[in-house]
Amino acid sequence: MASRLGIEELRTYWACQCAPGSAAPLPQDVIKTLLAGLHLNVLETLRYLHQEQPSYAQFEAWVGERNGGELKNASLDRLRRALAGETVGAEVGSLERVEGLTADDLAHWHEHGYVILRNAISPEAAALAEMAIYDFLGMNRDDPTSWYRQSLGHSIWVPLLRHPALVANRRAPRIHKAHAQLWGREDLWVTIDQGGFNPPERENWPFPGPHLHWDTTLAEPHRLALQGILYLADVDEDQGAFSCVPGFHRTLKQWLKSIPAGVDAHDHAQRTLTMKPIAAKRGDMIIWHHLLPHGSSPNRAQRPRVVQYMSLQPTRFAYTEEWKS
Repeated sequence: MASRLGIEELRTYWACQCAPGSAAPLPQDVIKTLLAGLHLNVLETLRYLHQEQPSYAQFEAWVGERNGGELKNASLDRLRRALAGETVGAEVGSLERVEGLTADDLAHWHEHGYVILRNAISPEAAALAEMAIYDFLGMNRDDPTSWYRQSLGHSIWVPLLRHPALVANRRAPRIHKAHAQLWGREDLWVTIDQGGFNPPERENWPFPGPHLHWDTTLAEPHRLALQGILYLADVDEDQGAFSCVPGFHRTLKQWLKSIPAGVDAHDHAQRTLTMKPIAAKRGDMIIWHHLLPHGSSPNRAQRPRVVQYMSLQPTRFAYTEEWKS
């Protein structure tokens, strides 16, 4: 049967999830590019495949539904060409005249492993996404009594993926330009990630985390990858700000060697390392090296921290397959 989308990697991915052993697994970087190129969230895709066990035709139809019933031919063509090994440009068009990170920004990045991209999106775009999160949660931005509904459990994660305001932010030229500068290439793919809502702590709502952690393997060789968080409202240091251990990407290898035998790296890090909270303004984006220990922090201010998570990676990139925590 002819494929609707004409992407054989998607059929392979489906086969590996629904009929293990029937196809050779795809490399992890190809999977990330495939799902990002089709505007799919990793967890929702795995959940659908494992719970529903669809036919391939049903899976392709589901992909179309996730995209509002339409995948643009230009986007599909860019994805097909990239997966075939061709060089593709930026998803958002030419970045030549887009203002990105300054020389000082890049120096800060190399020294500290994170950088604040000021005005990554406009304050107006940030406010639209902020209100989308409040609306999704059924909360009133100006009514603190509404900030603690338990519909999503005790968590700061907001599983809002495809609101037009969040989609628009993923296409912000300055975000693509900054990531292209850090990666040294423009064939980037943006993840379909969620939002975040971290209200002020109170007696029956203590900060749930995440505390200091890594989202990557600590096995060597250590590779480059980027993570990002977009502030949709002003965030002060005590307002549940994103926090990290600046510069740790440069000393991680030596630090790992210093851990006593039999001690878990994450436990040791939480006992011995101190994170720095990063304040920034509405519309600013913090981009960090994934080897930095990082986390959220308790909100001891008067306003919630409202954010959108986002990362961009090239079509193919070096990564370490062994998982070590």
